[in-house]
Amino acid sequence: MKLKFVLSGLLLLGMTGLAELKLPALFSDGMVLQRDQQVAVWGWADPGADVVVSFAGQQKSVKANPDGTFLVRLDTMKASADPRPLAVRAGTDAVEVKNVLVGEVWLCSGQSNMQMAVAAADNFKAEQAAANHPLIRMFTTVRNASPEPLADCRGSWSVCTPESVGGFSAAGYFFGREIQQALGVPVGLIHSSWGGTCIEAWSPLESLAPYPLAMKTKAGYDAGARKFSAAAEEERFAKVHAQWQEKAKTATANGKAAPREPQRRVNPRLNQNYPANLYNAMIHPLVPYGMRGAIWYQGERNAKSYAGAMEYRALLENLVTRWRADWNDEFPFYAVQLVNYKAPQTKPVENSAWACIRDSFLNFHKEVPHAGIAVAIDVGMEKNIHPTNKQAVGFRLARQALAKTYGLDVVPGGPIYRSMKKDGDKIVVAFDDVGAGLVAQGGAPLKRFAIAGADRNFVEAKAVIAGDTVVVGSDQVADPVAVRYAWADNPVGCNLFNKDGFPASPFRTDDWAPGAE
Repeated sequence: MKLKFVLSGLLLLGMTGLAELKLPALFSDGMVLQRDQQVAVWGWADPGADVVVSFAGQQKSVKANPDGTFLVRLDTMKASADPRPLAVRAGTDAVEVKNVLVGEVWLCSGQSNMQMAVAAADNFKAEQAAANHPLIRMFTTVRNASPEPLADCRGSWSVCTPESVGGFSAAGYFFGREIQQALGVPVGLIHSSWGGTCIEAWSPLESLAPYPLAMKTKAGYDAGARKFSAAAEEERFAKVHAQWQEKAKTATANGKAAPREPQRRVNPRLNQNYPANLYNAMIHPLVPYGMRGAIWYQGERNAKSYAGAMEYRALLENLVTRWRADWNDEFPFYAVQLVNYKAPQTKPVENSAWACIRDSFLNFHKEVPHAGIAVAIDVGMEKNIHPTNKQAVGFRLARQALAKTYGLDVVPGGPIYRSMKKDGDKIVVAFDDVGAGLVAQGGAPLKRFAIAGADRNFVEAKAVIAGDTVVVGSDQVADPVAVRYAWADNPVGCNLFNKDGFPASPFRTDDWAPGAE
């Protein structure tokens, strides 16, 4: 990030003329600094004050700007598990941040599946007992929405212990644990997520102008804001809350659970799903903290319609591009492709927004530099949008990073559709990331392949592995033109894997618009 972001955020917070030395919430006890980067240290002091930052034998000086902001960059450092203090002094004021490590730092963002805690994941008791990892720390950003970019957020660092791990983001923690164990260095995880939120809320507002659905969403919230009355809402809330109190009292007296307590409605302009509101409050304040990359688990909210699912591909690239511009760094970005969910598949192809948004993730993975996806088509749950096997999700995200970011000789994931060619009445499909080879998990035959001719009528296909390809055909389609695999909300039984244990991503070889089949 360039200094202008700090300055603009400072003014929005009304911190000009600040007489007390202050650091952002990220700079607090237990923090992890990114190794091998010139990491930024910034904050606020008296205008014109001489600011000195000291850490690990380094000392950097700078004069605070007229508005009181300052920023220095430390020289690159190697990883260190030795806890050391970071000291900042400005005139007679001083701040000391204790127990600072140097290692790998990752941003963990998204909606409820990133927010979901370790305590809600599989085998929590065993995971808790084994969670003595002092080199893994997580900064959890307090949820907040803002119509303007903020310079700071609320939150704190926690060292991973059996007592603290239950509150960690499960996907983030299991990712970080794999990274730490593979690299043997401290790992800092910056967790910034909010359940039920759309990708537009995590993106800078000015970047969303080219996207019609995002602008339609904004217009809807703006219309609601014009009609919103704080006084009327207080009157409404007082009435329904009084009614709730009576119902809760009666329920308690009868030994029953009290109904859910009503909540105040907020001005729609302040809603967490208003475009850019979460970027402003939960991403912007993190810039330009040094980090290696980001992991992302979001998309469910945008899978409510075909149009939303189809626009998601562009919105995801937009978000990554703008975040990278903020940090002035082409950092890696790894996302979780949406899991299998809802009623099990019964037809050869079941076109849905959920299936289409998986395709958006696949295309993003193939087309955006330094990006990847963790395929999770086998870990979902029919009736739970929050799969509890977050261990698999974290592991697969970590394998993407270990292979592509850190250059370890490991298989990054499962088979990814590369190309197709017609061979008589068959279609031959080729893949990337075949690892040790393709396999029908659990035994042949391959399932959930479908094939269609020019009439776009998909039928169940016979699919056979041939080396690093799959040959697909059907007696019902003499002249095939397209293949789809696992194309449904919940393609139970889809079993194309590589021998390394990773599932193939659902895919299609056609580009037909939804509903055109």
